[in-house]
Amino acid sequence: MHIDLDLDHQQSLEPGLEEFGIGVVGAGFIVRDCHLVAYEQAGFRVVGITSRTPDRAADVAELRGIPTVYRDLADLLSDSDVQVVDIGVPPQHQPAIIREIARRGRHVKGILAQKPLAMSYREARELVTVCRDAGITLAVNQNMRHDQSVRCCKDILRRGWLGEPVLATIDMRAIPHWMPWSRDLHSLSTFIMSIHHLDCFRYWLGDPVRVLASTGRDPRTKFPHTDGINLYILEFPDGCRASGWDDVWTGPVREGSQGDIGIRWRVEGTDGMARGTIGWPSFPAHTPSTLDFTTRHRGDYWFQPRWSEAWFPEAFQGTMGELLLALKHGTEPSLSGEDNLKTIALVEATFLAAKEHRVVELAEITG
Repeated sequence: MHIDLDLDHQQSLEPGLEEFGIGVVGAGFIVRDCHLVAYEQAGFRVVGITSRTPDRAADVAELRGIPTVYRDLADLLSDSDVQVVDIGVPPQHQPAIIREIARRGRHVKGILAQKPLAMSYREARELVTVCRDAGITLAVNQNMRHDQSVRCCKDILRRGWLGEPVLATIDMRAIPHWMPWSRDLHSLSTFIMSIHHLDCFRYWLGDPVRVLASTGRDPRTKFPHTDGINLYILEFPDGCRASGWDDVWTGPVREGSQGDIGIRWRVEGTDGMARGTIGWPSFPAHTPSTLDFTTRHRGDYWFQPRWSEAWFPEAFQGTMGELLLALKHGTEPSLSGEDNLKTIALVEATFLAAKEHRVVELAEITG
């Protein structure tokens, strides 16, 4: 059975993007081993880096061949060669950095912010306004959209091979590495982990109108937290439903039992079905995600396209690439701050639904 399996699995780039000099704020794992590795692969031009810990910034600069280590954010913003700022810091510190860039970044044309953009819809909306008023294009690093299987599922939906979506599910059985800064947040799993899947459902299906949610404590996470294991259901205006099961416990795997770790997703439509796996839990092993799909328009057959790229690190070419392409062509990236407000609203609604044990309408958050 013939079918075009040349699916849109990786963001297309084009020559000339190296004209934009990138300054990096932050020198942690995600910057060191994902952002900077992906940027080098793509040929993006990183001109310098700064961090609250200068020695760490210097170590990362040496490791990744970055020419300049800035003393601080003000030093970075004084460099006229920095036209794009890539932020990779904890979420509680990001808003102040964005405001400072908007105030003092005379040469800055774009910001790639980490997700979550902010820890509340109100503050995220303020940051979007601040960047808009400063003439800065704001994009948010919702990198799961650039996981190769997730992008391919979006392409299949766009081509109509699944028909009208009926049900989508993401079943995560994986153990995140909670960073020390997460102890200080009012939300753990919802704003840090579930945000990936909630944004993914928006990417595939559009915007839901309400959410039901329940959360339980993660026995492995010893510091106080209100949201650990997250279960949620999204209702869409066309009748479609989506469900996420974000199990950060997955059994006593680290305590001596056998494990069953992985992330599986599935999208069912009136004309077909797609299913996949996410390779991220195997990191640092380079494990591509997978996709299988079937459609009644192409016979009784499972199609299984494959690729060599993985979410970590190649997907990070896509998030920065989107921003650079938008700057080059004077357009808005699909991961714009404006679009991300809808993701933050959904995340906040999910957190509230679990906290108050009730159905939450998205309109309650957005007004």
